[in-house]
Amino acid sequence: MSESLVYEDATTLARRLRERDLSSVELMTTYYDRIDRIDPIVNAIPTRLDRDEALALARTADAKLTAGEVVGPLHGLPIAIKDLQATAGMRTTMGSPLLEHWVPAHDAQVVKRIREAGALIFGKTNTPEFGAGSHSFNPIFGMTRNPYDRTKTAGGSSGGAGAALASGLLPIADGS
Repeated sequence: MSESLVYEDATTLARRLRERDLSSVELMTTYYDRIDRIDPIVNAIPTRLDRDEALALARTADAKLTAGEVVGPLHGLPIAIKDLQATAGMRTTMGSPLLEHWVPAHDAQVVKRIREAGALIFGKTNTPEFGAGSHSFNPIFGMTRNPYDRTKTAGGSSGGAGAALASGLLPIADGS
């Protein structure tokens, strides 16, 4: 699969998935390949499922499409949630040592709606501690770097999401 795929917009990717011109497995594999290469440099997605777990989500999304079930407008699109939002079964730190090992049993409302729209949640994007600050640094995961000038932080509480999008690590992201 061509890496140019990571720069297609989310609307086009969602349409291609629904039309079966592209599979969620192909898309997830392409993004994970890029994340493996680029994220060690920018540090945008510090928490993520292992590849096999992410591909299992993608296979389930593809099977639903094969059965004629489109879950929602984001069906099959990979997404990493800002690490300020509780995400059931996934470590949610809010960038703070106080919550370093918290794995919520529930989803925040925004995460619930993203799941209901069919997105495949595979990770968490970096944020400053409790989202406070104009930088993208926290004591657990460190600094998210600006992908265009790695001597600088990505900036803002949604810096992980912004850096991930700018680096072609995600087709869509949440922020606040």
